[in-house]
Amino acid sequence: MKHFLTIADYTKDEILEIINLAIKIKKETKIGVFRDYMPKKTLAMIFEKSSTRTRVSFETGIYQLGGTGIFLNSNDIHMGDGEPISDTAQVISSMVDMVMIRNDSQAQLELFAQNSAVPVINGLTEKFHPVQLMADYLTIVELGLDKNLKVAYIGDGNNMASSWVMLASVLGFELCVATPSGYEVDENIKQMSAKLIAKSGAKITYTDDPQIALKHSTVVTTDTWVSMGQEKQKAQRQKDFAGFTVDTHMMTKAHSTAVFLHCLPAYRGYEVSAEVFEANKKVIYQEAENRLHAQKGIMVYLSRAKV
Repeated sequence: MKHFLTIADYTKDEILEIINLAIKIKKETKIGVFRDYMPKKTLAMIFEKSSTRTRVSFETGIYQLGGTGIFLNSNDIHMGDGEPISDTAQVISSMVDMVMIRNDSQAQLELFAQNSAVPVINGLTEKFHPVQLMADYLTIVELGLDKNLKVAYIGDGNNMASSWVMLASVLGFELCVATPSGYEVDENIKQMSAKLIAKSGAKITYTDDPQIALKHSTVVTTDTWVSMGQEKQKAQRQKDFAGFTVDTHMMTKAHSTAVFLHCLPAYRGYEVSAEVFEANKKVIYQEAENRLHAQKGIMVYLSRAKV
C-alpha cells in the first residue's frame, strides 16, 4: 500500500508528479471546473492535534474531488488508548478509502499505516509535516523560484525543519538550516538525509548563525518558536531564540529578490517581524491556500498509485 508518511519515501520524479498534478487541479479549480477525481470516496480525518488549515483544506479538498470527509477528533477516537492501534486501523480502513492522521507520534502513524488497507496521509507528527512542504514547494514552483533554489530555514529544528531537510535531500536543492544551540535538527534525520543526498546531489548545511544561512538565499522560511503543547516553555524559548527573528535587517542578507514563507500561524515579533510578514503576506497567503491544492494532488496520486 502506498502511503504519504514522509517525503523521504518518494523519489524526485514522484514528488514532481504530485506537484504537477496539484498545479493541474488548481488551474481547473480557479476556472470553476471540478472533476470527480475521487467520486464517492471517503476520507477519514483523524485529529488528535487540532488545526484550522489542515481540517479546512482536507475537508474542502476531498469534497472538490467528488468525495466526502469524516472528521474524527480526540473525543471520537482514542488510538492506542484501550483498543490497539492495529485494530483501529484495520476497522477504519475497511470502511473508508483513505485516512489522514494529525497527531504527536510518527510511530503511531506508521503503525496505523502498517495495518491499514487504504492509503494513509501524514497531516503532521512531531517529526514531519510533509503536506505543508508540498504546499511550500508548489508555491516555489508557481513563483518560478525552483531553478537555482537556495532555502534558508531560520529557527527551531522541529518537524518543519526536518521536512525541509527531507525535501531538499530528495529534490537536490541547496538548504541551510540555522538553529540555536540545543534546538538542532535530530541526528537521525540528518542520517536519513545523507543517504538521499548521495543520489540527489543536494547541498545541506547546518549552523547556529542565521547570517550564514541567509547568504544568497532565494527563499527564507521559519516556523513558530512555541508549538502546540510547548506553552510552558515560552519564556525560555524566547530567551534561547534571541537573534533569530526574521526581520527587515536580516532579510537584507538574503538575495535581493528573496521571498519569505511561513506555514502559519505566525507570531509577529517572535520568529518574524510584523514588517517582514506584511511585505510578504501575499505569498504567505498563496502558500496557505496551496495546502488545499497540494493535498488534492496527494490524494489523487494515492488513489491512482499501484505498488
